[in-house]
Amino acid sequence: GEPRPFSNMLIVPPDSGIVHQVNLEFLGRVVFENKGYLYPDTVVGTDSHTTMINGLGIVGWGVGGIEAEAVMLDQSISMVLPKVVGYKLIGEIDPMATSTDVVLTITKNLRQIGVVGCFVEFFGPGVSQLSISDRATISNMCPEYGATIGFFPVDEMSMKYLQQSARDPHRVSCAREYLKAVGMFRDYSDSNQDPVFTEVCVE
Repeated sequence: GEPRPFSNMLIVPPDSGIVHQVNLEFLGRVVFENKGYLYPDTVVGTDSHTTMINGLGIVGWGVGGIEAEAVMLDQSISMVLPKVVGYKLIGEIDPMATSTDVVLTITKNLRQIGVVGCFVEFFGPGVSQLSISDRATISNMCPEYGATIGFFPVDEMSMKYLQQSARDPHRVSCAREYLKAVGMFRDYSDSNQDPVFTEVCVE
């Protein structure tokens, strides 16, 4: 029969670390497999920094307690389709610049643009210079620049991160093949893969 609420619940014990980091390093799957079907991983959480997982290519954001309870009880949540703002990263990072410099500069620019309630998707050749840690930090700053999510589509670096964090090799391989088959695997250097956005900003 159909899975019952809480049938696949996993409890992470206390003192395991900050939950968003645990999600990034351990829980996030990128692609779910259920009864032979594959589909993209998503998450909602009761904290505004749930968006940190966007850095790994998983759509996720913070919701209210009632919405989160509904999801735990196997109910869907609805939302108005947002504007999707493309934030294009080009050029190279100055060797003297730190990850913090990059994150704070992007946050400042997005606040000036005004992306409250929008989905922000990062694209362009500059993204490939950012580690998963950098991407996750930029995504984690969503509450500071006001977007609903700050999303980095999956690329080869995402796959390497899954391997380095001891994810099941078969699942990683399946995820790569599935995402390529459905056109969701990104090569940031290929401008032909750039989506059509509501609005585009270039940095």
